Amino acid sequence: MKKESLRLKRSRERGNVLFLILIAVALFAALSYAVTSSSRSGGGDANDENALVNSASLTQYPAAVRTAIVRQLVSKGVSAEELAFNKPPYDDLDTATTAVPAAVFHPQGGGSVYSPSSADVMADGEPGDWYFNANFRLEQIGLDANNDIIAFLPEIKKSICEKINSELGIGAPLTVNANLMTDIKADMVDDDSDIATAPDNYAATGGTLITDGATPNGLAGFPYGCFINGTGGEYVYFHVLVEQ
Repeated sequence: MKKESLRLKRSRERGNVLFLILIAVALFAALSYAVTSSSRSGGGDANDENALVNSASLTQYPAAVRTAIVRQLVSKGVSAEELAFNKPPYDDLDTATTAVPAAVFHPQGGGSVYSPSSADVMADGEPGDWYFNANFRLEQIGLDANNDIIAFLPEIKKSICEKINSELGIGAPLTVNANLMTDIKADMVDDDSDIATAPDNYAATGGTLITDGATPNGLAGFPYGCFINGTGGEYVYFHVLVEQ
């Protein structure tokens, strides 16, 4: 009787173990199917996530430069029209007309670090150059008649441009003034990174309004975002450093 009871108990235990093994196999199969399905169908999600990460890194750099500028304006007695954006090694920095404390990227000035953009955000896969300019203005940023100091990064990827605008609520990238990037580059003084080596090269008012020509202007009120250059069709990121 005891042997029969023991035999029955062991049989039940083996049955329970087998049942648990079958459950584990079923769960593993379900998990494997879910992972496989995700990897097959999630390519778009992965690309979207990469665009989000890259767009975030793109906006962080000019935000850091803006912080350095605010520190200059507040603690070093520098005015906006005195700012200079000469890159290291500062050979073209005219110290006779521009005080070193006004140089945004100089360690004795703003102390900000000049850095080209990541290659991951650029259409050609190469690091991109930033352009800093004070001859343009954005509607509903500062006083509409005054020029703003703006950082521009031309020729970024379309997907990055679209992601930035989507996150900001601008919508699809807007096509703005023809020849805008040509004017942005031409207005630089001495090299591609200067606003001015002398204050008289800086215009406080009368600059070109960046607009898509619509009423109301589709970029009005946005201190940063992306647009399509009217001539050339490249995607350009902009970021206001000093609104005036």
